[in-house]
Amino acid sequence: MNWSHLIIFVFASSFLMGQCVLQAISTQSGETLPDNFIGFDSVPDKVADGSVVRVRYQCSRPCQLAVEVVVSTLRKTDLVVFRRKWISSATRVYRIQQVRLRLPLSISHHHDFFSRNMLESQNVTVHAWLDYIKRGSEISTYHSSMLRIYKVLQVALLSKGPSQPPAGCPSWSARLMTSSRIHQCPQESDAIDMLKFPLASTGEHFGGVRRFQPFINGALERARLHAVSQPRVTLSVWIYLLKWCHMKLCGIIHHVNRRNFYDSVLLQLTDTGNIIVQAHVTTGEDEAFKANVALPLWKWIRLDCYVLDSKVLLDTTWDEETRRFVYEFQDSIHFDDTDGYFVIGGSKYMAGIHGYFGPIKYYRLGTKEVKNALQPKSTLQELERAHKECQEIRTFTKAFFQEATAAHLPSPASKAVCTPDFLRLLGQFKRNEKTCTQAWSWGTQRKHSTFFHFLLRQEDEIRTGSWSVKNLKSALFNLAVGTMFPLDEAEKKITSESMAFLQVSSCFGNHRASLLLATIHLSGLGHSVNQEQGHVYSLIGASGDDRFALMHAGYKHTHGTDGFPRDQDMAYSYYSNAGAQSNIDSSQMHEKKQYTPEYIYLSNKDHLKTLTHESGDVFQFLKFQAERGDIKSQKRLGTMLYWGQNGVSKDIVSAVKWFERSAMQMTDPSAMYDYSILLMKGKGVKRNYTRGFQLLKKAAAMGSINALNGLGWYHGIVLKDHKNALKYFEQAALNGSDDGMFNLGVYHLNGKNPDRPWRNESAAFQQFLNASRFGHVAASVEAAWYLSTGGLQGVSQDVERAVIMLKKVCEQNGHLGFMIREALQAYLQGSWQEAFVKYVLAAEAGLGLAQSNVAHLCEELNLGYDCQWRYHSYSLLNFDPHPSALLKMGDYYYYNCCSSSTREDSLSLAEQAVSMYSRAALAGSPQGVYNLAVLAHRGHVLPQSVLSLFNASRHDEPDFVMEKILKRCVEAEDEEAVTPCSLALLGLQMGKALRRMTQNRAQLFLTYASVLSILIILVVVPLDSCLEHRHRRASSISQRGADFSTEQNGVRGRARGAEGNLRLTLGGEQWLQQSSDLAVTLSGVCLSAFWTVLLYHLL
Repeated sequence: MNWSHLIIFVFASSFLMGQCVLQAISTQSGETLPDNFIGFDSVPDKVADGSVVRVRYQCSRPCQLAVEVVVSTLRKTDLVVFRRKWISSATRVYRIQQVRLRLPLSISHHHDFFSRNMLESQNVTVHAWLDYIKRGSEISTYHSSMLRIYKVLQVALLSKGPSQPPAGCPSWSARLMTSSRIHQCPQESDAIDMLKFPLASTGEHFGGVRRFQPFINGALERARLHAVSQPRVTLSVWIYLLKWCHMKLCGIIHHVNRRNFYDSVLLQLTDTGNIIVQAHVTTGEDEAFKANVALPLWKWIRLDCYVLDSKVLLDTTWDEETRRFVYEFQDSIHFDDTDGYFVIGGSKYMAGIHGYFGPIKYYRLGTKEVKNALQPKSTLQELERAHKECQEIRTFTKAFFQEATAAHLPSPASKAVCTPDFLRLLGQFKRNEKTCTQAWSWGTQRKHSTFFHFLLRQEDEIRTGSWSVKNLKSALFNLAVGTMFPLDEAEKKITSESMAFLQVSSCFGNHRASLLLATIHLSGLGHSVNQEQGHVYSLIGASGDDRFALMHAGYKHTHGTDGFPRDQDMAYSYYSNAGAQSNIDSSQMHEKKQYTPEYIYLSNKDHLKTLTHESGDVFQFLKFQAERGDIKSQKRLGTMLYWGQNGVSKDIVSAVKWFERSAMQMTDPSAMYDYSILLMKGKGVKRNYTRGFQLLKKAAAMGSINALNGLGWYHGIVLKDHKNALKYFEQAALNGSDDGMFNLGVYHLNGKNPDRPWRNESAAFQQFLNASRFGHVAASVEAAWYLSTGGLQGVSQDVERAVIMLKKVCEQNGHLGFMIREALQAYLQGSWQEAFVKYVLAAEAGLGLAQSNVAHLCEELNLGYDCQWRYHSYSLLNFDPHPSALLKMGDYYYYNCCSSSTREDSLSLAEQAVSMYSRAALAGSPQGVYNLAVLAHRGHVLPQSVLSLFNASRHDEPDFVMEKILKRCVEAEDEEAVTPCSLALLGLQMGKALRRMTQNRAQLFLTYASVLSILIILVVVPLDSCLEHRHRRASSISQRGADFSTEQNGVRGRARGAEGNLRLTLGGEQWLQQSSDLAVTLSGVCLSAFWTVLLYHLL
């Protein structure tokens, strides 16, 4: 046997063993799931609020699923205390849904003496069920569902359950009957701060919502109920007006009751600056009076409204002067502040003022002395100063343009500019010059010298008309961005010239400049941090109705960052405006200035590789395939050109051509639907209802769900056949079409259903809510309004959920997509500073993608670690942060914990690192799972909440925990690739197998023998090759010796002697080679036995 035979033997053994292993694996993984399937992936064993249930499921067609928690007590059975429903439209796709259980205190906390509403739970069961989406109003339940599963949870003993947090005040009798310490309730007051931070109002139908609950204190609640028909309330409001009302009336504060009627009290502003006070009296009628006060613009004004039974006193104060108006209604005023909700500014029913709201104080039981100072005073005064300064700049600019266009030089002697005193004294001008009375004084000129010199440089263009006041704001903004960071400075400091240009651009209505100024002041980016100035420019941008500035203000109030108070109602007031604009923008997405946001992360090279352009290889290949008739390539080309995706510019005409070619093949229903919609709406092609309708019918017949919705649209909008339109919408909605759900909701809302011709807001809200789960923009806006007010019967107020829905809508905004597209193009072209500024604007609007890219550019541009930290931290505040940001923050916490000076800080940072890696793992990042395995291997104790994600516990061995984590990591990675997780798992399993082998003496002997076999092979193989080489050399020498002896007869004796010696040497070497072959063979057999045993332990 030689070495080649040994190799063949070992590989054959390994191949046979591998076949056995693969067969075993394929036997386990070859189980196919049925078309409809539901099962628990993980479920807690005990009742715990906040625990997570993971449900595995698969549907053969659009289906509805739910997770319920059902409780049985001594008095009630099958009491549902939690239910979470969702719809799955993906057919035959295996999915896992995670549901966090939110249990009432009556279940998760034990019974106590003071809380008589606790449920003494005998049984707590988790149900999960799956059912097809049913037609009409038929509702699926657990018992009527197609598939259902359940698990009974362990109920904690009363003595072991967590104690209930104090939610109410115990009565005096309860206090006397117990000697234990009782939670002391804070003193309840009737004075409420409705607004403590300034709120910008755009003069549209958007504002903040406030709801009031009954008093907890019995005496206060009795006084409030008594005052419903004889009220004594006081309302104090600070306002700042930028413009008069766009319409005859606009809202300051108004009250809407549960029947969606105006209730007491309403404060409204007229288009001439007067105030109207409206109230609902006890006789059921509405009465109002007007206070002819003519409120001024650009001043802070305080309005104090006293309601005293049937009398209303209104005090208006500005410039330290108060004017009082008194009016008495014929009957007592009806006032119940717990009925419905109050709106600050505008709402669905009324537009708001254009300006700002300052502090608002509400005394529910009235007061003689109002304590409502202008706070924060310095911020509000700075806001007023900024607006007055903008007035000054606009006035001079207008005068400058008039002088320039009239061919007058804007020299110090011109009419628009005052001559400085020292020049006049020097006699450089005529003595008979008139006294300077223009708005642009010499002091103001010096104050804004940067802008003044800019105008002087552009004087020729202004005179010829190539420059106008309208394009001034964009020109100054671009100039400021281009000169923001000087290249010759080591430290990145924003130039004063850029700041001046941004301020002027903001004054002329470019509120991207306002947002950038706010960002600079709040973040300290190239400038010292000044939160006061940051708040001022944030408010200016929001009042200017800029989408990004509104998103920025909403984002800050959502999370309470940079000195903004965390207030979901204020966040909703901004997001509702931006969401409504995004809804309008979504219907105009084909325009040049709008693009669908593409999520390209600069730190991900694979993302950058997906980009192409019209001359790129990918685009040209698609075009080549499309020309050959490939329908997928035609559709892809049409989509890229129509929406401007993957770096391709929009070309509607070319896109329509490819849509038409794909549709005319009559084989792809989605292609036929796309082209039919373009025909019906006349986008890029002449409108043709007949041809579009024919394509829609064929696409619907071929199974296109969107085509069903399109047929409904055609019958409802074009043919006015609402009965058939409703039929198609219902079919589309039942098959999972979000457009169909929304259109059904619209029919319920406007009462155009021929079978049920009345307004049904509850049914409409349910359809809107269902469609919003699929990301439908218009449906999300409608559903968020109902959630924000809680005014619909059966719908509780949930402002936080409304904000989340609207933020997702805003992140789909086409103008936001255009901004990040420009930023990406600038980055690819090497203009990193321009890319940075544009990404910053999107990041401050709350877009997680932009925040991650800004953090990446902060590192590339050496803008400091604070810049990276700020935007990585912001990205974590989002509801679905990107795994890369979580991993970055996890690395930061982990490496800082290792260098921390104190043990407490080190443990805290390590826990935060585990939290970041866990969130990344939950988001589907294999790297996050791998990092958790590394932490477990290094001895860090993972919390039970993390271990439960991998079906492990703290009582398990570290190797078992690591194996569970690494297996989950391998599942998340590419199965065909060799990855760090797969290598680590293999190493861990081999280590466990080796430890098992060493526990048996025979197997331990086999291990040692295998080690010895490896050493023998390492020695024998080189020796064998050396002997073979010598054998070939000796044979050559022997041949040459024989030939030489034939030619030289005189030396035959010597040749024969040499031949004899050679034979002896060759015989010894032959014996040695045979021995080495035998040793290698035995070593191979030993190693084969070792690997067989090792594989046995591995499996």
